Amino acid sequence: MNKVRELSDIVSEIPNGAEIGLGGFIINRCGIAFAAELLRQRKKDLVLYSMMGTMDADLLVGAGAVKSYSYGGGSLDRFGRLDRVNEAIVKKTTEIKEYSGLALALRFLAGTLGIPFIPTKTLIGTDLLEELMKDKDCVQMGTSPFDGDQYLFVSKLQPEYSVIHAQMADEKGNIVIEGPTWDLETAKAGKKLIVTVEQLVSNEYIKRNPEKVTIPSVYTYAVAVVPAGAYPGATHKVYDYDDQALRQYAKVNQSQETFDAYVKEYIYGTKNHAEFIEKVGGAGVLNTIRADLAYGYVKGKVVLS
Repeated sequence: MNKVRELSDIVSEIPNGAEIGLGGFIINRCGIAFAAELLRQRKKDLVLYSMMGTMDADLLVGAGAVKSYSYGGGSLDRFGRLDRVNEAIVKKTTEIKEYSGLALALRFLAGTLGIPFIPTKTLIGTDLLEELMKDKDCVQMGTSPFDGDQYLFVSKLQPEYSVIHAQMADEKGNIVIEGPTWDLETAKAGKKLIVTVEQLVSNEYIKRNPEKVTIPSVYTYAVAVVPAGAYPGATHKVYDYDDQALRQYAKVNQSQETFDAYVKEYIYGTKNHAEFIEKVGGAGVLNTIRADLAYGYVKGKVVLS
């Protein structure tokens, strides 16, 4: 079965109010193209989850597409903060639930394993837990039947969709991720896994290199080939982050007015991710941030503060 489709067609299936688990980590392998397409199609009332908050989540929250967002902290790395998420917390314009990254990872892991909860000691004694305990569907305290000690029970998380970005896939949906794989639990927990990839490889390539498969096709619902789909963030061994573009975003997201102008020009004003890259970075920007295959990033890159 061929699972390769256009990103716009895949996103068109996602209803308003859908639950979505977002992959990526800070400014690495994030689903920027996917988030932008959600905005172009005016999706709303979304319920988002991510172990680490990223630019794609900040875009969706800032644009008013999100009803609820659960995350374990996050930033734009050295470039700035997730100020649209931060302002939503302060002004209570969006329901924001703050976890630790580990607590959400365990919730996704429980969903992947198909078990109702996982016991843990994380968050116990923290202010975060005090707030989270208001929602008994997510976390509860309980006693272990083995040692009689108190544990936090974190419930399974199985969003309707999980979305990650990866380096490669074949037409059957076998996914190859090079470098860190911190979003495997997020990917496998979703009832439908959507993957944007840098390139499509043949099934023959997968058969010759089975050890490269990080996520087998049984988990994958749909694949969209979107070169530089994590731009302006990085994808290991393909391209590094665009520091100028990230610095620009970290400046405009500090106020709703400048953020709205950015989204209007760069997302609503473009028809797809290729046009977004062209408008944000200019002609040939990807050549300037192409990764050194031996290092996985641009060797010797210096970022000025």
